[in-house]
Amino acid sequence: MSPPAEALLRYRDPRFQVQAVKLLPTQYLAVDDGTALVTVLGSCVAACLRDPLLGIGGMNHFMLPDASGGDGARDGAPARYGSYAMELLINDLLKRGASRQRLEAKVFGGANVLKGFASNPVGSRNAEFVGDYLRAERIPVVASDLRGIHPRKVWFFPDSGRVVVQRLPHAHGAEVVAAETAVRARLSGGPASGGVELFA
Repeated sequence: MSPPAEALLRYRDPRFQVQAVKLLPTQYLAVDDGTALVTVLGSCVAACLRDPLLGIGGMNHFMLPDASGGDGARDGAPARYGSYAMELLINDLLKRGASRQRLEAKVFGGANVLKGFASNPVGSRNAEFVGDYLRAERIPVVASDLRGIHPRKVWFFPDSGRVVVQRLPHAHGAEVVAAETAVRARLSGGPASGGVELFA
């Protein structure tokens, strides 16, 4: 099931002069009407899937590879996990008429924006997960920009398949990390600091 329409931020993108939807962590959307899908990624990953014959496509934005302990489906935000976010997006595309055999993927994010964050940082784990998942599902990856240290802003145009990726200055990484941390805190019921608006 797609997220409720009121939960998504729709706006007119000033750079490309098109109607767009801004996807936040845990959100996903499939469209068939020319809408651009836009997100900002730090350690999170976005998978852009598309049926090139029909011009139907969608994007997700997940925070972690999968749920430990098998509780991901019951915690109120299953799409925070890549394993659920991929399934939800694929199912939404199929409901709109896309063919699973024709799906192709473009994947982005998985940056390790904090130096010395961990010996096995979440960005690397997210990047590894999305590659493994798509190989297992036999969905070809036709473009990718994963890992590294820079956050990214991504525009996906499902009708044409075009993707524009802007690598943000590394100094911007602290803002992206703050936004991702705030979402994690909200989902876990913990305290979160003030919000960060990433789209100027």
